[in-house]
Amino acid sequence: MKKEISVAIMILYVVLWILIIGYMFYLLTSTNTFQDDYKLILECICVGGCGGVLYCLRGIYLNYCVLKQWSNDWITWYILRPIVSFICGGASYLFLKAGLLVLEAKKEIDASNLGFFAFAFIAGMNVDKFISKIEEIAQATWGIEKSRTSTKKSSDS
Repeated sequence: MKKEISVAIMILYVVLWILIIGYMFYLLTSTNTFQDDYKLILECICVGGCGGVLYCLRGIYLNYCVLKQWSNDWITWYILRPIVSFICGGASYLFLKAGLLVLEAKKEIDASNLGFFAFAFIAGMNVDKFISKIEEIAQATWGIEKSRTSTKKSSDS
């Protein structure tokens, strides 16, 4: 496939994700369909997806326009990255809510959910570091060894 066509398809794909996320936010804020308990995790999932979509957009313009090194070998990465970012956004909520990660020293009664959203965005944007951090927590808390992918990366660096 020609580079120009694959770049155009990837841009359309990422823009489609932006529209889907926007519609999901619209549903979350305009209706009372979801209970408050579920609303926050769904919002974190969406915000994590926003982080992943931003990272994909950045990757497209950097690799195609700036560095001139677009490769169709990375198309699978561009397709899967937003999905993985959604999952990481949801996982970030679970780890914060479980108390395994702490954002502030004491919980204010009227505190907003901005900390959850900021962390979900970072988790979605930087999936590799987020997964590595979660594996560190799992190893320290439960003695679970890091995955082969993580140990390979750390020995390569």
